[in-house]
Amino acid sequence: MKLATWNVNSVRARMPRLLEFLHVHEPDVVCLQETKTAAGDFPAGALREAGYEAADESGGRWAGVAILARDDHAIEDVARGLPGSPLPEDARWIEATVAGQRVVSVYVVNGRALDDPMYEAKLAFLDAMAERAAQLAGQPLAIAGDYNIAPADADVWDPAAFEGATHTSAPERERLGALIGTGLADAFRVVEPETVQHTWWDYRQGHFHRGMGMRIDLALVSPDLAGRLRSAGIDRDFRKGPKPSDHAPVLFEFED
Repeated sequence: MKLATWNVNSVRARMPRLLEFLHVHEPDVVCLQETKTAAGDFPAGALREAGYEAADESGGRWAGVAILARDDHAIEDVARGLPGSPLPEDARWIEATVAGQRVVSVYVVNGRALDDPMYEAKLAFLDAMAERAAQLAGQPLAIAGDYNIAPADADVWDPAAFEGATHTSAPERERLGALIGTGLADAFRVVEPETVQHTWWDYRQGHFHRGMGMRIDLALVSPDLAGRLRSAGIDRDFRKGPKPSDHAPVLFEFED
């Protein structure tokens, strides 16, 4: 099985790149974030023509998540919304069962700044994630998406540049650790324990070409899935070219 996660930063703006990605990699399951479509406006028809069924949680101009499954897999038991979320109106969580795995696509709150109310909302959202992950334990599980947290200093281009900022603060990393502590593993680090790669680069000032990025797009997986991991990688080519997202997709391959 091949699983991908990608913050597309508007699925309609990125549709040509998304269709190219599906053609090139042929993933079984794709978790999308920041789809930015209104309810009922998600491009399910175009994706179906490309061979993928979709389940989406759409909320308008901001946020939005979706799960795509190649049409030889069914998307079953869809659940939308994170129980206990401090932002219940935001479209940030969708889960479904695909090919015997419980799959979640998540877009964690950005947090903005340490003194912003959204930072406290981010911490509360992560607490709710840990509670839900504990409820989902005991089955093959992948929670994939834009976590808006770099797990370690090795996951940012310059740790000093993030002092006093979100994405690397101790409370965020502690919450991520608590989430992992429910029995999950950072899938990328399972197979790439030392590799330095990034998944997000600011559009401004040539950050991508200067290597000024962060690894904030993650898949946390249950022990059975972690034991079946064969490879993990970030496709930087989809951060290049015409109309790229500011995130690159991440791919994980599991033994059947």
